[in-house]
Amino acid sequence: MHSTDTTLATAGGVTDRRRWFALAIVMTAAFMDLVDVTIVNIAIPSIQREAGASFSEIQWITAGYALAFAAGLITGGRLGDIHGRKRIFLVGIGGFTVASALCGLAVNPEMLVASRFLQGGMAALMVPQVLSIVHATFPAHERGKVFGLFGAVVGLGAVSGPLLGALLTEWNLFGWEWRSIFLINLPVGVAGLILGSRFITESKAPRALKLDLVGVALVTLGLLMLLYPLIRGRELDWPVWGYVSMAGSLVVLAVLVAFERRKAARDGSPLIELPLFRVKSFAAGIAVQTVFGVGLGVFFLVWTLYMQFGLGWSPLKAGLTGVPFSIAVSVAAGMSVQMLVPRFGRKVLQAGALVMAAGVLLYISEAGHYGLAIAPWQMALPLVVMGVGMGLIVAPLTDAILSEVPREHAGSASGLINTVQQMGNALGLGLVSVVFFGTISDHLRPEQVGPAFADAFQNALGWVAAVMGAIFLLMFALPKRPAQHVEGGQAPVTEKEPALVS
Repeated sequence: MHSTDTTLATAGGVTDRRRWFALAIVMTAAFMDLVDVTIVNIAIPSIQREAGASFSEIQWITAGYALAFAAGLITGGRLGDIHGRKRIFLVGIGGFTVASALCGLAVNPEMLVASRFLQGGMAALMVPQVLSIVHATFPAHERGKVFGLFGAVVGLGAVSGPLLGALLTEWNLFGWEWRSIFLINLPVGVAGLILGSRFITESKAPRALKLDLVGVALVTLGLLMLLYPLIRGRELDWPVWGYVSMAGSLVVLAVLVAFERRKAARDGSPLIELPLFRVKSFAAGIAVQTVFGVGLGVFFLVWTLYMQFGLGWSPLKAGLTGVPFSIAVSVAAGMSVQMLVPRFGRKVLQAGALVMAAGVLLYISEAGHYGLAIAPWQMALPLVVMGVGMGLIVAPLTDAILSEVPREHAGSASGLINTVQQMGNALGLGLVSVVFFGTISDHLRPEQVGPAFADAFQNALGWVAAVMGAIFLLMFALPKRPAQHVEGGQAPVTEKEPALVS
């Protein structure tokens, strides 16, 4: 994610035991970000009921975070390179804590949406520094062990996020209901701020790229012009200005490309390194990453709505139902990187897409067969199949995309990979209005809600299966045997995984 990632720690910093305290602090921050993404989905019905949020506002509560996170990721990494990773990390974790407090104290849905945008922006400052601090603090021979620990934290966050959200919502601590999922960040964030200022060693890149704030503004504007009409269109009866705005987003994208070309020629520090797209495997991989993000953005939101609104399940029951999925993702991800990809290469990722599609189709069949009487154990098989498919993809995908990228561009390329995945996720959350709510009538009697949401869920899953088919085809452009040549090659993977399991 960064233009340069050199080991800048002094000899004392490398040998000092304090580096393990620093590692615990930055990993806790990464865990907090991951949990905060996954924890929100399970609390959505409580937010909708208690705060009076409309379904479009619910989409913004999730998509706003993803959009702000995506738009700020590369800039956050560069700010750390320029001004110091420790300093920007502390600004990020402090801002994330303040934003969490604002989310928990929100007096209306609009304030909650705005606070989620702020939270995503602060995460974009905090998260890119985590792996840079690891690189700057630990010698090369220790990083493999550190990245292994980081992967374990990612897996733990994937499993514990929905469960923690379910428990906090069910327990209704101090009568806070859903607010506790945000307010729990306060003591963790304050502790991280105090301990981080003491134990983290400062580091900077020797030749950091300049900021490209115009590029960030154009990316954000283009995505907002696309997402806002998608999310609000259904309830506004699809006005003409919505179509104009979505078409205009393509114009903004074209302006972005032209500006990035000029910026690269002028000072060599564009937000997006356009020459990377001449590398066939990178361009195809970016497409895979984006489309994958769209599919996951759709699935996770409609899955929550289906279980809690359609089936009337409690947050805890819904949270526990997702545990087999999370475990399957973690196990398959470990196997794919260590055992399968070295032997079978690209075929493992393509098998993952087909297995995930099979799991989605099996889920559609189970949901249709059992109807509203479906039980969590009847969902276990399709969820495990989907989880295995997803695990086969998420862990080795970054290395496959980067394998033909020149080493000197690896930092920029991995930053772009993470950014487009988040953008795809935000776009998928926006598309929920079309593929899910678009099939639900605005005026449902109470007895019609369950069947309507169950039908809409099956329709949305049909789109997710189609997305997996498209990913399978796009993967033919990836190299048959990804080369593991980027130093610290697992770093981009671990930075990406939280978003994928949100």
